[in-house]
Amino acid sequence: MNKTLQAKFHSEMLALYDHCAGIGFRPVLFRRLVILKGGVEAAKELVYKPGTTGLERLVEAGKTEFSMEAAMTRPEYRTLFAPLDIKEAAKRLEGSATRERSRGRLTATITHTKQA
Repeated sequence: MNKTLQAKFHSEMLALYDHCAGIGFRPVLFRRLVILKGGVEAAKELVYKPGTTGLERLVEAGKTEFSMEAAMTRPEYRTLFAPLDIKEAAKRLEGSATRERSRGRLTATITHTKQA
């Protein structure tokens, strides 16, 4: 694995904290995990964890480009991840538009239709 590319991704993950702080929230646990495990390993772990609120906060702010998932799916970083990791990140990004916030967890939005 390319160490320079890993370092670049790590730096970008740390910078996400600053971007998030600029829109009103501080993902402290995310930052801590990135520091402890490195950006790539943290992303590989977090992309499969349910109930993370970072992405939904970015969706609410209209800033999904600052998400870990968006970074994982960028062409320059694809070699750092398994195809399944990239697929999961893309799936989370696609699904984020149809989800709403519910006590810190992402839940599918259900539309009820009234029948006559």
